[in-house]
Amino acid sequence: MKETTEYLPVYSLHNFSSPERKSQQFQVEVFDAKRHFSVKYPHRHDFFEVLYLMRGSGFHVIDGNKYEIKPPCVFFMSPGQAHKLEFSNDIEGYIFIFTSDFYLINRSDQNSLIEFPFFFTLQQDNPPLILENSDDVIFLERLFVQGISELEATGARAIDVLRSILDLILTTCAARYRTIETSGSKGKGHILVKRFYSLVEEKHQQNLSLGQYAEMLSVSPNHLTQTLKKLTGKTSTQIIKAKQILEIKRLLVHTNLTVSEIAGQLNFYDQSYFSKFFKRETGRLPLQYRGESLR
Repeated sequence: MKETTEYLPVYSLHNFSSPERKSQQFQVEVFDAKRHFSVKYPHRHDFFEVLYLMRGSGFHVIDGNKYEIKPPCVFFMSPGQAHKLEFSNDIEGYIFIFTSDFYLINRSDQNSLIEFPFFFTLQQDNPPLILENSDDVIFLERLFVQGISELEATGARAIDVLRSILDLILTTCAARYRTIETSGSKGKGHILVKRFYSLVEEKHQQNLSLGQYAEMLSVSPNHLTQTLKKLTGKTSTQIIKAKQILEIKRLLVHTNLTVSEIAGQLNFYDQSYFSKFFKRETGRLPLQYRGESLR
């Protein structure tokens, strides 16, 4: 039987920072099996992550989607996503984690971060970037190595250099990242969808209505639904429900919270309705789903 806990761990960036850099909004370091920060899997975090793997094997599960680790490759994660890494002892690479404030602080376009095709993706998947060009492999490795070197610099411009290195990493990866999203045109609708996904990740525990999400995005519920349907093939209600079901499943499988406690944590005040909602969407009652998943 799988080990359960009272909650799905949520890590903030300071959990991965050394004591002298607790206040910083980023961290770049070597990633290997000897990595000194101990974490429990699965977990989620409230920052962005770029994981560049050069050697090793295994699997990376992100929000229920399982991807094989085939180095050289780059994985990307957005805030709120839950993931689990299963890797071999010879895993080797680099990791750059950062907050949106770190990347956006000097930018006039505050949507520039979520415009990257691998953050808050329209298809809500996270396939890794498989690097096929040796020049790209060498270039990205040098960027990460230089980033680690800049951590030791004391000059006033060191942080600016690190921010530029991050931008080079993201821009280079975006240019090589092939998805439906990268081939289509980008516009206000594209950004609206990504902002909606971001809000759903941030606010899902509040069990907000479509109207409340639309108000936060300064659009009408009808416009939000039409835009989502056009670009994702799903309605806003379908996306909200899918997020709720995903979160319920996580808590049923990875925690020992009761059904009543899970309902309360996700702001379902009527446990009977909560159970009926889950069964309608999955075909199983919550405890039935938990029992089948823990076998």
